[in-house]
Amino acid sequence: MNEIRDLIIGIDIGKEYTQICYYDRKAEEARSLSMKVGASQYEAPGCICYRTDHGDYCVGLEAEYFAREKGGIMIGNIYDICQKEEKIQVAGEEKEPAELLAHFLRGILKFLGIQDIVKNTRCLCITSPELSTLQVRNYQKACSLAGFSREKYMLMDYGESFYYYALGQKRETWNRSVGWYAFAGDTVTFRKLTINGSSRPVLVKLEDPVSTKLEPEDEIRDVEFYRFISKTLGKELFSSVQITGEGFDQQWAQQSVKLLCHQGRKVFYGNNLFAKGACIAGKDRLEDKKLKGYRYLSDSLVAVDVGMDMRVMGSPAYYPLIESGSNWYECSASCELILDDTSELVFVVSIPEETEKKRVAMALDGLPKRPNRTSRLSLTLKYVSPRDCEITVKDLGFGEMYPSSGKIWRELVRWDEQEERNQA
Repeated sequence: MNEIRDLIIGIDIGKEYTQICYYDRKAEEARSLSMKVGASQYEAPGCICYRTDHGDYCVGLEAEYFAREKGGIMIGNIYDICQKEEKIQVAGEEKEPAELLAHFLRGILKFLGIQDIVKNTRCLCITSPELSTLQVRNYQKACSLAGFSREKYMLMDYGESFYYYALGQKRETWNRSVGWYAFAGDTVTFRKLTINGSSRPVLVKLEDPVSTKLEPEDEIRDVEFYRFISKTLGKELFSSVQITGEGFDQQWAQQSVKLLCHQGRKVFYGNNLFAKGACIAGKDRLEDKKLKGYRYLSDSLVAVDVGMDMRVMGSPAYYPLIESGSNWYECSASCELILDDTSELVFVVSIPEETEKKRVAMALDGLPKRPNRTSRLSLTLKYVSPRDCEITVKDLGFGEMYPSSGKIWRELVRWDEQEERNQA
């Protein structure tokens, strides 16, 4: 570590292993941190153990040691723990999943060797294979328990980490499509990262995954992977190919590697991609903003722009509320407005790659009848899942002449599926 302030940290909480990266400001790159003193071991088991004799928790390799040799209580894998809602028994006490994750984060962050890690951290970015609503809640609560305020951390899934990692490299590695082969034992999954440079902002997305199972025997495995590469890459020009996961080895992939490198394609293999991608995301969002003109599209991110046509300072204008490409748990907006000859709100919805804008109306049933422009409302939009947006409208009245009725309207909406709207 060559700096102790304004740290940007990426943590990959995988299904089995955890990795940590920090941004090296002198070298201007994300660096992996070894999980074992004196060794280049960057992956640590994602487990947590309670030390009964110390009354505290340890993580990773240390957790395995204490559980095996010192009578510690192995609680389990932190990724699995964060998928749960129910409390977990630890030494006769009930602990919430978020509480255990907070202990895990503290333990992992100790590897940085920084005193008062929270004070000296600018951004902690956590990435996981996917992020369910329950996981997000547990991660958010855990970060808070560990002392990180909302503006000091961010969450993302592997897809978004891959996006930041890929576009954080030299441009020649992503000026065309980027291929991604993810190994998990005998199964390999392919996804293609495409970049639409003709749109503004530039739209980037990962296509749907395609998977196949490989035989364990080396020669057959090489032949089958070769065929899978031929099928997935085809004749398309790719700037680079990334390979992640356990199950790939150049020793057996003799013919496959030759095909991967065909036409000068750059091929990279490593398992620190996601932690580094998380680290790059923190650096870009908070400081560099090199990807400001790009928008990553994913099922895990908000996919629509939402706004309203209003009169602002007497002139008609579009007022933006929600911007696509943001994590759903970070998406909220609020404003106050005055109704002008209407008893409903009309939202303008834009879906990237669709030319026509939609208009979605929300009726304000029971709104008190008042003269025109004397009904003042507060409007709040807040996403509660990647697709579900909760709209809350409150009647504020209009001064002493027209006091508030106290009425509140709530509606849960999926902007791209109007028929699924539910009145609350």
